[in-house]
Amino acid sequence: MSTMKIRAARSDDLDAIKALLGENGLQASDITVLLLKDFLVAENADGVLVGSVGLERFGGNALLRSLAVAQPARNSGLGGNLVARAEDLARASDVSELWLLTTTAADFFLRWGYGAVNRSSASAELLASTQFAQLCPASAGCMKKTL
Repeated sequence: MSTMKIRAARSDDLDAIKALLGENGLQASDITVLLLKDFLVAENADGVLVGSVGLERFGGNALLRSLAVAQPARNSGLGGNLVARAEDLARASDVSELWLLTTTAADFFLRWGYGAVNRSSASAELLASTQFAQLCPASAGCMKKTL
């Protein structure tokens, strides 16, 4: 596996991020250039985008979202590296709790210290977010980690 570089997302990464999320069956309809300021991407040695993760902030809470790794880069530890970097970004900006919704990756997030919580325990701001209110099905698991 060639080396991966994780960097802050740029506005010109938007289409590639949306394509990656689509390939992974994740929602991308609400991602805007503005939201990308708290996104990280991973690129391979050829500069091809092979991973993404984002934070959507709501005061002292943030939604960890849009974690995706391209098929060829899976099982390389990249997903965990992206989560760790997103957590560093959250801590650096005074976020104390990270929340996420997942239908497929609960086991992965459990390994990274996220615990299952009742969706209704999220803050009003989080519950009103597009992810909670519209995009993620009620069947999605809700998880939280205190930083």
